[in-house]
Amino acid sequence: MKESEQLLKLRRREMVEMLQQYGIANRRVLDAFFEVPRHLFFDEDAKELAYNDAAYPIGFGQTISQPYTVAYMTSLLVERCPSGKVLEIGTGSGYQAAILDVLGYSVFTVERIFELYERAEKLFSRLELDIACRFGDGTLGWMDEAPFDGMVITAGAPKEPESLLEQLAGNGCIVIPIGGSYSQQMTVIRRSGNDFKKEVFQQFSFVPLVGKEGWNDTVF
Repeated sequence: MKESEQLLKLRRREMVEMLQQYGIANRRVLDAFFEVPRHLFFDEDAKELAYNDAAYPIGFGQTISQPYTVAYMTSLLVERCPSGKVLEIGTGSGYQAAILDVLGYSVFTVERIFELYERAEKLFSRLELDIACRFGDGTLGWMDEAPFDGMVITAGAPKEPESLLEQLAGNGCIVIPIGGSYSQQMTVIRRSGNDFKKEVFQQFSFVPLVGKEGWNDTVF
């Protein structure tokens, strides 16, 4: 193993230790974060920043979320939906989808920005990840593949999109940040038949969820 690869592996281990210190305790989640090389989702000249606990711009006004945010959302999902078919809205860099794939989910992901969709799809293929990627309005979900056992929404929504609720399996759950355009509260919505129950958690700041059932893209 080259020295640079050894260093990146060490940084990845340090990132996992940092997540533990921040309260991420699920062993499956921690193992997945160690297994997925986060630096592969960064440009070559920014790889040394990949394991800092910070968001990083990926172009088109989007970011790859900080490790803690990704781990927090993933933990909420794993604790309520440990396996099954999962829909991610907001592919972005592809990192969250890769984490879900390593965790053993059947992963479907939707990206509204064509350049990011194309970039992620190529990366999934190069890394031999079995992830279904689609270009389109994520707020409308992926009806042809519904129902989904779980959903992870990686952008801040003004409210939960009705289309996503409809595509959720009978005992499924959605992890979604809900609030204003600059600050949202992480929310878990669990379905039981035709009833939906919300749990509200920490406050975060995401890029806006733009689409027909989200924010209007002319505003941003």
